[in-house]
Amino acid sequence: MSCDSNRVFDKYKSTPNKWHKDSIISFKVSPPDSTNAYNLFVNLRNTSAYKYSNLFLIVEMVFPHGKTIKDTLEYKMTAPNGKFLGSGYTDVKENKLWYKEQVIFKEAGEYIVNIQQAMRENGKVNGVVELEGITDVGFRIENILNNN
Repeated sequence: MSCDSNRVFDKYKSTPNKWHKDSIISFKVSPPDSTNAYNLFVNLRNTSAYKYSNLFLIVEMVFPHGKTIKDTLEYKMTAPNGKFLGSGYTDVKENKLWYKEQVIFKEAGEYIVNIQQAMRENGKVNGVVELEGITDVGFRIENILNNN
């Protein structure tokens, strides 16, 4: 394994066999300080059972004093040829997806990050109720590298 000195927070939670659209995966985060900027990522593990070329997520950050920021994000999951992006030599691919850059946690206290899948099939109004192929969802905070 490579040195991971820029990791501040890095946790995964397993999803059930199928990730239900109403199932929210939450992470409680107590940032180390209120002065430095950090990069935030959503981490995913997927298997070949994942049948889409992209992924829509709703990511919500709840601040200690109640403010909430909610984003709908789209990520590419495959190359144009259909090959899964992400790293790993087995059937499980790891994806490190940008969430926010240079975030400063100005409020002291605990932040909550909620992640929910928001997939839709083309031409259909209702969302994908049970999403297959995503095995784990993670959240990561990194120090910003200062190329020393």
